Amino acid sequence: MSEEDELEVQHKQITARRNFDKVNFGQWQIKTWYFSPYPLTESELEEPATAHRDHKPPSSRASPTSSGAMPSRPPKPIGRPPKISGVQRTTLRSHGRTSDLLAGGLTRSHLTGEQSVLWVCDRCFKYITEGPVWEIHVRKCDRRHPPGRKVYQRGAHTIWEVDGAIEKLYCQNLSLFGKFFIDVKTLFFDCDNFLFYILTDADSQRDHVLGFFSKEKYSYDNYNLACIVVLPPYQRKGYGMLMIEFSYELSRRAGKIGTPERPLSDLGLRSYLTYWVATIVRFLRRLLSVLPADCFDGELPHAPISPSFHRHDPRSLTPATSTSATVPRFTPAPTPAQVPEAHDALTSVRKVITTPNPDGSATSHVVVRCTLADIARATNLRVDDAAFALAECGLLERVQIADRRRGADGDSGVSEEDRMDDGDEDGVEGQDHSDRVVIAITRERVEAVARERHVKEMCLSLAHLLP
Repeated sequence: MSEEDELEVQHKQITARRNFDKVNFGQWQIKTWYFSPYPLTESELEEPATAHRDHKPPSSRASPTSSGAMPSRPPKPIGRPPKISGVQRTTLRSHGRTSDLLAGGLTRSHLTGEQSVLWVCDRCFKYITEGPVWEIHVRKCDRRHPPGRKVYQRGAHTIWEVDGAIEKLYCQNLSLFGKFFIDVKTLFFDCDNFLFYILTDADSQRDHVLGFFSKEKYSYDNYNLACIVVLPPYQRKGYGMLMIEFSYELSRRAGKIGTPERPLSDLGLRSYLTYWVATIVRFLRRLLSVLPADCFDGELPHAPISPSFHRHDPRSLTPATSTSATVPRFTPAPTPAQVPEAHDALTSVRKVITTPNPDGSATSHVVVRCTLADIARATNLRVDDAAFALAECGLLERVQIADRRRGADGDSGVSEEDRMDDGDEDGVEGQDHSDRVVIAITRERVEAVARERHVKEMCLSLAHLLP
C-alpha cells in the first residue's frame, strides 16, 4: 500500500464519526455534518485519567507472598491517549502535527448531552467548550469584521481577503469551524500558503460571516479555490455562486485559466456544474444573437430587482435552540451580461447570414465555426470543465448523431436534414478537421437548456470589485 493510500485509510478511520453533535455559533445552533479536529482541552485530558484511577481491579484470593503467584503486570500510564491503528504519535499535547490532533479528537466519542456541544464566537471564531465562558467572551469580543482588506463590496455584502500567514489564529479557527461542513478537505493548521476570502453581510453594528473560500497563493495547477463553505443558515441564497464567480474573476485578472482543487464533494460538484453550465449558456446566448453587444439584454430570467440589498437584523434571528430562521436571499445585479465583450475572441469566425423574405422583410441567422478550446478560452474555463458541462446539459448530443451518420461517401458526418435544421437557426459548430466530426449547438437548444437549468444572471457585479 502506497503512502497516499495509507493516509487516505487513516483519514477515513479518524473521520468515521462526528466528535461534536452541535455547535452554537452566535445566535444559531447548528447540527454538525462531519468530524473536525478541535484540540482537546485540559479538562478533557483529565477525564480519562480520572476514570482510570477510579477503576478498581477485581480482588484476587491468592496470597501476595505465595511463591506460585504470577508476577503482576506494571500498571498502564495514566492519561495516555488511545492507540489508533494506522496513526503514529498520538500524543495529545503535540499540537504541531495534524495527525496528533485528529487522533486526540477521537476520545470525545464518550461525550453526550451538553458535552457534545461546542461554542464558537461568530466574530473571531474562538472555540469554547463551556457555555458560561462563551457568554463572557462574547460580551468582551469587539471584532466588528474579519481582518484583512476589502476586495468586493456591493450594498451590505462584502468579501474580505485575509492572509493566512498574517492572521494565523483567525484562519486556523475558521478552518476548524468550516471542517464541520466539509468532508474531503484536510486544511486545518497549515494556513501560511493560503488566502481566505470571507463573505459577510453588514448591519448597523458589524459584519456577519456568511461563508468563505480559500485558495493557494501559488498553485502550479492553477487552482483558484481549495475549499468553499457556506454556513448552513445561509445556504440556498446564492452566496456560494457569488464566491465561485469571484474565484474565477481572480483567475481572469491574473491571466490564468482556473479550476477548483480536486477532489470535489458531491455538493461542490453540483455547484460548479451549475456555474459552468450557466457561464457557457450566457456566452452562447450573446454569441448567437444578431443584435449588437450594446443592445443585447441577456434575455435571462431573473427575480425582480430590488434597489438595494436586504439587510438582516440579528435580533430577528431565532434563539440558539432553533435551527431555522428567515435569511434574506441574495439578489442578482441588475446589469445584463457582465463579462464585457466576452465573445470578441470569436468575432473573426462569426458570420451573419441574411435571407430575404417574399414580403420584403429579411431573416438573419448567426453561424459560428469554432472548436471546444475556443469556447473554453472565451469563457475562461478549462477545456475538460467546459466539455463536462456541455455533456451534462445535453449540448453535445449531436456528436453521437454526426459520428453515427458518417458514411463512406466522404460526408463530414452531418446529414442533409441536420444541415437544414442548423441553417434554420443560429448555431455553433465545433469541427475537428482530422476526424471530420461536427458538433452542432443551436440557439433553440441553448434556450431549452437555459429553461431546464434555470440559468440566471451573474451574482457578481464587476462594477463593485475593489482594487
